[in-house]
Amino acid sequence: MKCVVLALLAVVATAAPQYGAPPRYSSSSKEIPILRDERIHEEDGRYSVDVETGNGIILSQSGSPSGPEGAVVKAGQYSYTAPDGTPVVVKFVADENGYQPESNLLPVAPEFPHPIPQFVLDQIAFAATEEPRRYSYDD
Repeated sequence: MKCVVLALLAVVATAAPQYGAPPRYSSSSKEIPILRDERIHEEDGRYSVDVETGNGIILSQSGSPSGPEGAVVKAGQYSYTAPDGTPVVVKFVADENGYQPESNLLPVAPEFPHPIPQFVLDQIAFAATEEPRRYSYDD
């Protein structure tokens, strides 16, 4: 009986509400004001959103159901200042081809076809000479 009472007390203790701020918030966090929040929704499915915050985040987006099978096609941009002070601006389109961001801060793949290093060309040439030799041993 004592075990049941102890187990019941343990369950009640762990289920008791925890007071205080959640760990992800600190006492130094401050509220950032919303300076502008304009949203327009048309009856035909078109919409636009323009938001600006007090810490410099700006979002502008619009969309319409003009994609295949009524899918919504979106376009817009957002901007903010990175922690190191770099201004970040990202323009985007989201349509049947997926999300397509554009920014000078995004990594860019090398142009293709890129130059093939000499050691790779040497290996290809060596492999080409090995192939005829391999078949000549079987004879």
